[in-house]
Amino acid sequence: MPRELITELTIQKQWKQEDGTPNSSRSYDHCDHGPGNRHHDHDHNHDHATSLCPVDNLLFDRETRGWGRPLRVGIGGPVGSGKTALVASLCQQLSSELNLAVVTNDIYTTEDADFLKRAGVLEQDRIVAVETGCCPHTAIRDDIAANLEAIELLEQRFPDLDLVFVESGGDNLTATFSYGLVHVQIFVLDVAGGDKVPRKGGPGVTISDLLVINKVDLAELVGADLSVMMADARSKRGDRPVVMCSLRSTDGGEKVAAWVREVLEHTAA
Repeated sequence: MPRELITELTIQKQWKQEDGTPNSSRSYDHCDHGPGNRHHDHDHNHDHATSLCPVDNLLFDRETRGWGRPLRVGIGGPVGSGKTALVASLCQQLSSELNLAVVTNDIYTTEDADFLKRAGVLEQDRIVAVETGCCPHTAIRDDIAANLEAIELLEQRFPDLDLVFVESGGDNLTATFSYGLVHVQIFVLDVAGGDKVPRKGGPGVTISDLLVINKVDLAELVGADLSVMMADARSKRGDRPVVMCSLRSTDGGEKVAAWVREVLEHTAA
Protein backbone atom coordinates (compact mmCIF):
# COMPACT_ATOMS: atom_id res chain seq x y z
CA MET A 1 0.00 0.00 0.00
CA PRO A 2 1.43 3.43 -0.91
CA ARG A 3 2.85 5.31 2.06
CA GLU A 4 0.62 8.35 1.40
CA LEU A 5 -2.53 6.21 1.59
CA ILE A 6 -1.31 4.53 4.76
CA THR A 7 -0.73 7.99 6.26
CA GLU A 8 -4.28 9.11 5.45
CA LEU A 9 -5.86 5.95 6.80
CA THR A 10 -3.95 6.19 10.07
CA ILE A 11 -4.72 9.84 10.76
CA GLN A 12 -7.85 8.68 12.57
CA LYS A 13 -6.03 5.99 14.57
CA GLN A 14 -2.64 7.17 15.76
CA TRP A 15 -3.87 9.87 18.11
CA LYS A 16 -6.35 7.65 20.00
CA GLN A 17 -5.85 5.01 22.65
CA GLU A 18 -7.40 1.57 22.33
CA ASP A 19 -10.55 2.69 24.13
CA GLY A 20 -11.02 5.54 21.62
CA THR A 21 -10.07 8.37 23.97
CA PRO A 22 -7.47 10.95 22.90
CA ASN A 23 -3.86 9.96 23.41
CA SER A 24 -2.56 12.57 25.84
CA SER A 25 1.02 11.98 24.71
CA ARG A 26 0.05 13.47 21.34
CA SER A 27 -1.87 16.41 22.73
CA TYR A 28 -1.18 19.84 21.24
CA ASP A 29 -1.63 22.71 23.69
CA HIS A 30 -2.84 25.58 21.53
CA CYS A 31 -1.21 28.10 23.83
CA ASP A 32 2.21 26.55 23.28
CA HIS A 33 2.00 25.23 19.74
CA GLY A 34 -0.32 27.76 18.18
CA PRO A 35 -1.11 31.43 18.11
CA GLY A 36 -3.04 31.31 21.40
CA ASN A 37 -5.87 33.59 22.45
CA ARG A 38 -6.78 36.78 20.67
CA HIS A 39 -7.44 40.16 22.21
CA HIS A 40 -9.78 43.01 21.42
CA ASP A 41 -8.71 46.38 22.72
CA HIS A 42 -9.59 48.92 20.07
CA ASP A 43 -12.53 51.05 19.03
CA HIS A 44 -14.53 50.39 15.90
CA ASN A 45 -16.09 52.56 13.27
CA HIS A 46 -17.00 50.42 10.29
CA ASP A 47 -19.46 50.66 7.44
CA HIS A 48 -21.08 47.25 7.33
CA ALA A 49 -23.02 48.15 4.20
CA THR A 50 -19.80 48.07 2.19
CA SER A 51 -17.95 45.18 3.81
CA LEU A 52 -18.72 42.06 5.78
CA CYS A 53 -15.12 41.77 6.78
CA PRO A 54 -13.35 45.00 7.74
CA VAL A 55 -9.82 44.33 8.94
CA ASP A 56 -10.48 45.34 12.54
CA ASN A 57 -13.55 43.13 12.73
CA LEU A 58 -11.28 40.11 12.44
CA LEU A 59 -9.19 41.39 15.34
CA PHE A 60 -6.15 41.08 13.12
CA ASP A 61 -2.97 40.41 15.02
CA ARG A 62 -0.32 38.56 13.05
CA GLU A 63 1.58 37.60 16.20
CA THR A 64 -1.55 36.20 17.85
CA ARG A 65 -3.01 34.29 14.93
CA GLY A 66 0.14 33.26 13.13
CA TRP A 67 -1.08 34.18 9.65
CA GLY A 68 0.36 32.16 6.83
CA ARG A 69 -0.50 30.19 3.74
CA PRO A 70 -2.55 28.23 3.23
CA LEU A 71 -5.20 30.17 5.09
CA ARG A 72 -7.07 27.76 7.37
CA VAL A 73 -10.78 28.46 7.90
CA GLY A 74 -12.64 26.54 10.62
CA ILE A 75 -16.36 25.85 10.15
CA GLY A 76 -18.26 24.76 13.27
CA GLY A 77 -21.81 24.53 14.54
CA PRO A 78 -24.49 22.13 15.77
CA VAL A 79 -25.43 18.88 14.07
CA GLY A 80 -27.56 19.51 10.98
CA SER A 81 -27.03 23.26 10.85
CA GLY A 82 -25.53 23.13 7.35
CA LYS A 83 -21.76 23.02 7.85
CA THR A 84 -21.14 20.50 5.08
CA ALA A 85 -23.56 22.31 2.76
CA LEU A 86 -21.59 25.51 3.39
CA VAL A 87 -18.29 23.79 2.65
CA ALA A 88 -19.76 22.41 -0.58
CA SER A 89 -21.06 25.83 -1.61
CA LEU A 90 -17.75 27.54 -0.87
CA CYS A 91 -15.79 24.94 -2.81
CA GLN A 92 -18.10 25.29 -5.80
CA GLN A 93 -17.75 29.07 -5.79
CA LEU A 94 -14.05 29.37 -5.06
CA SER A 95 -12.35 26.38 -6.66
CA SER A 96 -12.01 28.06 -10.06
CA GLU A 97 -9.98 30.90 -8.58
CA LEU A 98 -8.23 29.34 -5.55
CA ASN A 99 -6.24 26.22 -4.76
CA LEU A 100 -8.48 24.51 -2.16
CA ALA A 101 -8.60 21.51 0.13
CA VAL A 102 -10.92 20.29 2.89
CA VAL A 103 -10.59 18.42 6.17
CA THR A 104 -13.80 17.02 7.65
CA ASN A 105 -14.41 15.73 11.18
CA ASP A 106 -16.92 13.05 12.18
CA ILE A 107 -16.93 11.04 15.38
CA TYR A 108 -17.27 7.52 13.99
CA THR A 109 -17.61 7.83 10.21
CA THR A 110 -16.32 9.66 7.13
CA GLU A 111 -19.87 10.72 6.19
CA ASP A 112 -19.19 14.40 5.49
CA ALA A 113 -16.09 13.72 3.40
CA ASP A 114 -17.98 11.04 1.48
CA PHE A 115 -20.79 13.51 0.75
CA LEU A 116 -18.38 16.13 -0.58
CA LYS A 117 -16.62 13.55 -2.74
CA ARG A 118 -19.91 12.29 -4.19
CA ALA A 119 -20.97 15.87 -4.88
CA GLY A 120 -17.77 16.41 -6.84
CA VAL A 121 -17.03 19.80 -5.29
CA LEU A 122 -13.28 19.09 -5.43
CA GLU A 123 -11.05 16.32 -6.65
CA GLN A 124 -11.29 13.45 -4.17
CA ASP A 125 -7.66 13.61 -3.05
CA ARG A 126 -8.25 17.20 -1.89
CA ILE A 127 -10.70 15.98 0.77
CA VAL A 128 -9.42 14.20 3.88
CA ALA A 129 -11.62 12.78 6.66
CA VAL A 130 -10.70 12.66 10.34
CA GLU A 131 -12.61 10.27 12.60
CA THR A 132 -12.33 11.92 16.00
CA GLY A 133 -13.66 9.10 18.18
CA CYS A 134 -14.49 11.74 20.79
CA CYS A 135 -16.45 14.96 21.32
CA PRO A 136 -15.95 17.15 18.25
CA HIS A 137 -14.59 20.14 20.17
CA THR A 138 -11.78 17.98 21.55
CA ALA A 139 -10.34 17.46 18.07
CA ILE A 140 -10.57 21.11 17.02
CA ARG A 141 -9.55 22.79 20.27
CA ASP A 142 -7.98 20.52 22.89
CA ASP A 143 -6.10 17.84 20.95
CA ILE A 144 -5.67 19.10 17.42
CA ALA A 145 -3.00 16.61 16.35
CA ALA A 146 -5.14 14.56 13.97
CA ASN A 147 -6.40 17.65 12.16
CA LEU A 148 -2.91 19.11 11.89
CA GLU A 149 -1.69 15.85 10.38
CA ALA A 150 -4.53 15.94 7.86
CA ILE A 151 -3.60 19.50 6.86
CA GLU A 152 0.07 18.56 6.59
CA LEU A 153 -0.87 15.66 4.31
CA LEU A 154 -2.82 18.00 2.04
CA GLU A 155 0.04 20.50 2.01
CA GLN A 156 2.39 17.74 0.88
CA ARG A 157 0.03 16.75 -1.91
CA PHE A 158 -0.63 20.34 -2.99
CA PRO A 159 2.29 22.63 -2.06
CA ASP A 160 0.60 25.72 -3.52
CA LEU A 161 -2.61 25.56 -1.50
CA ASP A 162 -4.32 28.90 -0.90
CA LEU A 163 -7.02 27.74 1.49
CA VAL A 164 -8.01 24.78 3.65
CA PHE A 165 -11.49 24.45 5.14
CA VAL A 166 -11.60 22.50 8.40
CA GLU A 167 -15.13 21.36 9.15
CA SER A 168 -15.85 20.37 12.74
CA GLY A 169 -18.15 17.57 13.71
CA GLY A 170 -21.54 18.74 14.98
CA ASP A 171 -21.28 20.25 18.45
CA ASN A 172 -22.94 22.77 20.76
CA LEU A 173 -22.73 26.54 21.23
CA THR A 174 -19.44 26.31 23.14
CA ALA A 175 -17.49 24.84 20.21
CA THR A 176 -14.54 26.94 19.07
CA PHE A 177 -11.33 26.16 17.19
CA SER A 178 -7.82 26.47 18.54
CA TYR A 179 -5.86 29.19 16.77
CA GLY A 180 -3.10 26.63 16.54
CA LEU A 181 -5.33 24.89 13.99
CA VAL A 182 -7.19 27.65 12.10
CA HIS A 183 -6.70 31.34 11.41
CA VAL A 184 -10.39 32.32 11.30
CA GLN A 185 -13.60 30.52 12.18
CA ILE A 186 -17.17 30.51 10.95
CA PHE A 187 -20.03 29.30 13.15
CA VAL A 188 -23.23 28.00 11.54
CA LEU A 189 -26.67 28.05 13.19
CA ASP A 190 -29.97 27.22 11.57
CA VAL A 191 -33.45 28.70 11.85
CA ALA A 192 -35.01 25.30 12.57
CA GLY A 193 -33.48 25.40 16.04
CA GLY A 194 -35.76 28.34 16.91
CA ASP A 195 -35.25 32.08 17.04
CA LYS A 196 -34.05 31.90 20.65
CA VAL A 197 -30.71 30.27 19.76
CA PRO A 198 -28.58 33.39 19.03
CA ARG A 199 -29.50 35.02 22.33
CA LYS A 200 -28.33 31.92 24.20
CA GLY A 201 -24.84 33.02 23.25
CA GLY A 202 -21.90 30.74 23.84
CA PRO A 203 -18.42 31.22 22.34
CA GLY A 204 -19.47 29.83 18.95
CA VAL A 205 -22.05 32.60 18.63
CA THR A 206 -20.20 35.42 20.33
CA ILE A 207 -16.56 35.20 19.21
CA SER A 208 -16.58 33.45 15.84
CA ASP A 209 -15.30 35.68 13.06
CA LEU A 210 -18.47 35.15 11.02
CA LEU A 211 -21.85 33.87 12.21
CA VAL A 212 -24.01 32.23 9.54
CA ILE A 213 -27.73 31.72 10.21
CA ASN A 214 -28.86 29.12 7.70
CA LYS A 215 -32.24 27.80 6.49
CA VAL A 216 -34.03 31.15 6.49
CA ASP A 217 -36.50 29.59 4.05
CA LEU A 218 -37.87 27.53 6.97
CA ALA A 219 -38.57 30.49 9.26
CA GLU A 220 -42.30 30.67 8.63
CA LEU A 221 -42.71 26.91 8.90
CA VAL A 222 -41.08 26.73 12.33
CA GLY A 223 -42.43 30.03 13.65
CA ALA A 224 -39.03 31.74 13.84
CA ASP A 225 -38.75 35.51 13.61
CA LEU A 226 -35.70 36.40 11.52
CA SER A 227 -35.64 39.98 12.76
CA VAL A 228 -35.43 38.72 16.34
CA MET A 229 -32.60 36.34 15.42
CA MET A 230 -30.62 39.10 13.72
CA ALA A 231 -31.17 41.56 16.57
CA ASP A 232 -30.13 39.00 19.17
CA ALA A 233 -27.10 37.97 17.14
CA ARG A 234 -25.95 41.56 16.81
CA SER A 235 -26.53 42.12 20.52
CA LYS A 236 -24.31 39.16 21.38
CA ARG A 237 -21.65 39.82 18.73
CA GLY A 238 -21.22 43.57 18.69
CA ASP A 239 -19.89 44.51 15.26
CA ARG A 240 -18.75 41.05 14.23
CA PRO A 241 -20.53 40.16 10.98
CA VAL A 242 -23.67 38.00 10.64
CA VAL A 243 -25.00 36.46 7.43
CA MET A 244 -28.50 35.06 6.96
CA CYS A 245 -28.98 32.67 4.07
CA SER A 246 -30.50 29.51 2.71
CA LEU A 247 -27.76 27.22 1.48
CA ARG A 248 -30.34 25.30 -0.56
CA SER A 249 -30.71 28.27 -2.89
CA THR A 250 -28.31 28.74 -5.77
CA ASP A 251 -26.87 31.94 -4.30
CA GLY A 252 -27.07 30.88 -0.66
CA GLY A 253 -23.35 30.95 0.08
CA GLU A 254 -22.39 33.99 -1.98
CA LYS A 255 -22.01 36.37 0.95
CA VAL A 256 -19.89 33.87 2.84
CA ALA A 257 -17.69 33.33 -0.22
CA ALA A 258 -17.26 37.10 -0.51
CA TRP A 259 -16.22 37.20 3.15
CA VAL A 260 -13.62 34.47 2.57
CA ARG A 261 -12.21 36.37 -0.43
CA GLU A 262 -11.90 39.48 1.68
CA VAL A 263 -10.12 37.61 4.46
CA LEU A 264 -7.63 36.27 1.91
CA GLU A 265 -7.09 39.75 0.53
CA HIS A 266 -6.43 41.24 3.97
CA THR A 267 -4.18 38.45 5.18
CA ALA A 268 -2.10 38.67 2.02
CA ALA A 269 -1.45 42.36 2.61
